[in-house]
Amino acid sequence: MRFDNFRAKLGLALVLAIGAVGLLLPSGAAAQCGGGGLSAATIDVCTPTAKARLLANGMLVPPASAPPRVKAVIAAANKIRSKPYIYGGGHARWYDRGYDCSGSVSFALHGGRFLASPLPSGSLESWEEEGEGRWITVYANPGHAYAVIAGVRWDTSGDEGGETGPRWHSELRDNVGYVARHPAGY
Repeated sequence: MRFDNFRAKLGLALVLAIGAVGLLLPSGAAAQCGGGGLSAATIDVCTPTAKARLLANGMLVPPASAPPRVKAVIAAANKIRSKPYIYGGGHARWYDRGYDCSGSVSFALHGGRFLASPLPSGSLESWEEEGEGRWITVYANPGHAYAVIAGVRWDTSGDEGGETGPRWHSELRDNVGYVARHPAGY
């Protein structure tokens, strides 16, 4: 009888300990990863639950575990991934002959229903929630904006081949001088 009482108390203590640890951990996709504002870190990007896969043709394949809205952001970005860079492109209309940095970020976010109208890079500095997100992080300053979506950079600059315009990039970039923002829960 005494042994059964001891086992019950031990089991209860174990359940309570596991529950306490669970309360200390961030919860799923809604967890914010890093701080917002200007960062001194060179590359400090939150790792999503799973990383997307960049194909040789420039298309990005979302991970199966990505939320539907994240998959929609990636699908929208894929539609314009080979358009040229045009200053102001994507701001007068969603479907344009070319896109600038914030126009391409806005187009992708619009695909996932995170934006109703395009925003310039300066306005993206105060868009949605502060800090890095689990699935989507927008980095913005008054002169440039780019995003990291499912662990892959969506940007109009930094292409090794010298091409400009919206493209997926396998390498991350220095985010010093950028404000990190993310949609709530993503």
